[in-house]
Amino acid sequence: QVRLVESGGGLVQAGGSLRLSCAASGSIFSLELTGWYRQAPGKQRELVATISNSGSTDYSDPVKGRFTISRDNAKNTMSLQMNSLKPDDTAVYYCKGLRRSNSLIFPYWGQGTQVTVSS
Repeated sequence: QVRLVESGGGLVQAGGSLRLSCAASGSIFSLELTGWYRQAPGKQRELVATISNSGSTDYSDPVKGRFTISRDNAKNTMSLQMNSLKPDDTAVYYCKGLRRSNSLIFPYWGQGTQVTVSS
C-alpha cells in the first residue's frame, strides 16, 4: 500500500508564488518520487517537472525559469516551488511516484491539488 498526498494549492494573483508538497506514506520501500504533472480544464494532463535519484531536474518549456522541483528522500516528500505564476498555470497538480519490482514498474499518483491564478 502506497499513499501520495499533495498539499499547498490555492488561489493566488498573477505574479504570486505557491509551494506544493507531496508526502508519501505506507509501503514506501524503493518508492521513487519522480515528478509533477498538471491538468487544466479541457486539456490533457501534461508533465511539469521531473527529478532523478541523482538530483537532476528537467522542466517543461512553459515553467522553465519559474518553477523549481526538489525532493527530500529522508522525509519521503517532494516539493514544487512556483514563482511568477500566470493564469495559464491554473490546473490540478499531481505528484507521481513509481516502484520497481523485477522487470515491472508500478506507477503511483496523488489525488491532486487545485491551483488557481487570477489576473
